[in-house]
Amino acid sequence: MKKIPIVILNGFLGSGKTTLFRNLLSQSNEKNISTCAIVNDMSQLDVDGELIATSAIIEEDDKMLESISSHILSSNVGIKLLDQALKNILLNKKPEIIIIETSGSCHPMPLVKYFKNQRNVYLTGLFVLIDSLMIKQDYDCGINIIPKLQQNIIQGKRDPINLLVEQILFSSHLILTKGDRIKENNLSKICSQIQKINPFATIHSIIFGKLNIESLFELKEYNYFNIEQLFDELKPILEFESGTDRPYDLATRVITDDRPFHPERLWKVFNHQLEVNIYRSKGFFWLASRPSQSLLFNQAAGAINLEFLGTWRTAILEEKKNNLQEIELKFLKEKISKESARFGDRCCELTIIGDKTKIDEFVEKVESCFLTDEEIIQWENGLNFKDPWPKKYSKISN
Repeated sequence: MKKIPIVILNGFLGSGKTTLFRNLLSQSNEKNISTCAIVNDMSQLDVDGELIATSAIIEEDDKMLESISSHILSSNVGIKLLDQALKNILLNKKPEIIIIETSGSCHPMPLVKYFKNQRNVYLTGLFVLIDSLMIKQDYDCGINIIPKLQQNIIQGKRDPINLLVEQILFSSHLILTKGDRIKENNLSKICSQIQKINPFATIHSIIFGKLNIESLFELKEYNYFNIEQLFDELKPILEFESGTDRPYDLATRVITDDRPFHPERLWKVFNHQLEVNIYRSKGFFWLASRPSQSLLFNQAAGAINLEFLGTWRTAILEEKKNNLQEIELKFLKEKISKESARFGDRCCELTIIGDKTKIDEFVEKVESCFLTDEEIIQWENGLNFKDPWPKKYSKISN
C-alpha cells in the first residue's frame, strides 16, 4: 500500500489556519484532488469543524472529514483520537493527501513523534502559521520574542510565548499571514527574526489563505533529524503537559444565547475593552440591526473580522417576497419548527479563549451585550439600534 502524505497546519490561536484550510479544500474540489481532512478545536463549540463541513467537497462526502473537539491533539487523549480518526479515514477512503488543522494551543512535538512511526501515512509538511500583525504589535516585529522566552526560562514559567517559539522550532515551513495589514519593511523584519529561531524552515507570506494545493505534493518527508535534540530537551516538560487539554494557563468559555447582540455595545466591548490576554473569540451570531444576516465573528489578538455566511431560514420566511415554491416553504417551516429558540434558527454561539485569570471577566462583558427583555420588546416594536460595524463586505476569491 502506497503511503499517503500528511500536511499539518499548526500555529497559535487566530493565525489563519482555518482560512488556509478552507481554501485548500476548495481547490481540491475544483481540481478533483482526493483530499481528506481532520480538524481539531480545543473548545466544545466546534466552530472550525462546522466551517470545514460546509465546504463543497465535504458536503458531497462527509466521510472525508473527521472532527475532534474538546481536546487538543497534542494531549494523550488527543493522540488517541487522532489515531482513530486516521483509521476511520483509511477504512473508508483512499485519499491522495490528508490535511490536518490543529487547534491553536496544540504543541507540534507529540504529532511529529506519532507520525514518525506510522506505516500507512507519512508527514511531509508541518506548516506553522504566524500572524504577522500580532508579531508586530505584541513582539516588536519579533525582536522581543527571544527576550520574553528567556525571561520565562529564568522564572520557570510556561505560557503562550513558549508555545509560539516551540511551534516555530518544529516547523518545516513557516507561513506568515496577514502581511497585507502591516508595512512591507515590517514584514521583512519579522522574516529576519523568525529565521533566527529556525534556520531550517522555509518562510512564505500568504494573503487570505491563498496557497496552491499542488505545491503540497512537491514536499519531501519531514526531516526528523533536525529536531532530535529538541525531543530530548522538551520530553520531560511535554510529558507533564500531555495530560491536560488546557495548557499554558489557557481557558475556554462558550457563550450560547438565542438573543441578538446590541450592535453598539458589542462594538465598544471588542474595540475598547479587549485585553491582551484574550487571545481568540470566534463563532456564529446575529445583530439586532441585521436580523436576516448569519455572521461569523473572528477575533485574534487585536484584529477583528466579520464574515457574512448567509441568511437565517427564519428571515427568509419572514420576507413576504421570498419567491419560494410551496414545497420549499414547507421544508423551511419543518426545519424551523424543530428549533426551540424564540427567534427560529437565529442564535449566537461564541467560544472565547484567553488567560484563565482574565477570561471570566471578559465573558461577562460580552454577555452584557445581548438585548435585555425590555430592549427586545422595543426592537420588536420597530426600534432601530445604532450599528457601527462595517456595512460593506468584500468577496474573496480563491
